[in-house]
Amino acid sequence: MYIRNYRDLLVWQKAMDLVIEVYQLTNLLPREENYNLSSQMRRAAVSIPSNIAEGQQRKSTKEFINFLSIARGSNAELQTQLLICIRLEYFTEKQIHHAFTLSEEISKILTKLSANLSAISDH
Repeated sequence: MYIRNYRDLLVWQKAMDLVIEVYQLTNLLPREENYNLSSQMRRAAVSIPSNIAEGQQRKSTKEFINFLSIARGSNAELQTQLLICIRLEYFTEKQIHHAFTLSEEISKILTKLSANLSAISDH
């Protein structure tokens, strides 16, 4: 399949789904976390599809790979924040299961996409 733009990428679509999951979860956080953990989690989640989109629209494969790396970092940041929420007993593992599983899937796709793009650009 030909990729016309970032919206065609499965990883971008899944990252958009993750944003919705994170917004729903953060609505459950205590009020005192509205401007702390909640805000950080939302920014990290939004950063994932945003960096995929920005990178795909850049002129070079090297730039795209760099933005995918940033998206991977934001994804790892979000996973850490979800685990912090469990440790603080804001969420149970069951509550974050879908978001965390989606995040892990996104991580694998980003890694594979980066590797494939690197292999192509090396030739």
